[in-house]
Amino acid sequence: MALLVFLINGIMFQKGCDAMEDYLIKAIGEEEQFRVYACVTTNVVEEARRRHNTWPIATSALGRTMTAALLMGANLKGDDLLTIRVLGNGPLGAIVVTADAHGSVRGYVQNPQVHLPSKDGKLSVGAAVGRGTLSVSKDLGLKEPFTGTVELVSGEIGEDLAAYLLKSEQTPSAVSLGVLVETDNSVKAAGGLILQLMPGAREDILEKLEQGLASMPPVSSLVNQGAKPEDMVKLLTEDLPVKILDKMPVSFSCSCSRERLEQVLISMGKDELADLIEEQGEAELQCHFCAQKYHFNKQELQKILEEAEN
Repeated sequence: MALLVFLINGIMFQKGCDAMEDYLIKAIGEEEQFRVYACVTTNVVEEARRRHNTWPIATSALGRTMTAALLMGANLKGDDLLTIRVLGNGPLGAIVVTADAHGSVRGYVQNPQVHLPSKDGKLSVGAAVGRGTLSVSKDLGLKEPFTGTVELVSGEIGEDLAAYLLKSEQTPSAVSLGVLVETDNSVKAAGGLILQLMPGAREDILEKLEQGLASMPPVSSLVNQGAKPEDMVKLLTEDLPVKILDKMPVSFSCSCSRERLEQVLISMGKDELADLIEEQGEAELQCHFCAQKYHFNKQELQKILEEAEN
């Protein structure tokens, strides 16, 4: 396999011809003064692009949000779920993403085929998202999920999530998210990182982290050049001692199923279901999150109607 070698800030990356594995790491700094989450999500975002047939701006907006959900979901446990909703007034409409504690994520953008002129050579994600709100809900198995909402700062997703973390969770954070799209609309590279400062972090630690952030190239460029999550953390923290706590694979995965869609049909009520059978003779339902289609013929609908009547 041919290798391309890159040197960035003294760190050497090797980029092979094979697709890089998508995974996430959790790391903590010396004396627990800061923590870092970093991940590569190229395959995850490409799977979402393929399923939803997104154009570049939607691919970038959805990919950044999915990457952020994986990073923020890294602290979940068991069956906990995290949902990010970006509700802007731009042409993209709503962006909704859900992630769990095991590195699975799914999501969609309301209007996947949006095009706007580029700005300074970059995709106009902020303009496509527009003004509005960003909400993060955490379903921790309690009676009601915890939900925090902030006004969108820029619509670029990363800055908006940093604002959420500071306002709703009182955690000073730096969020870097990136998606690089090929000329054929496929995803060339995607990834992200979140740096969070712990209470009482020393001034010299803050200065070094600020220097690391200032000197880091965009995450999408790093991933494109072969950087792994560990490399991102090393570039960010420079010579600060850091301990890797966990590493886990991440993937696009949806919990929809034919059985769940059958329950949706049953919930329509027997009268409406009977009308559907008489007028259409069949039904096709599509999952918002993964775009999977489920077809039900007349015989299957009759059986579902019998279940509804019982």
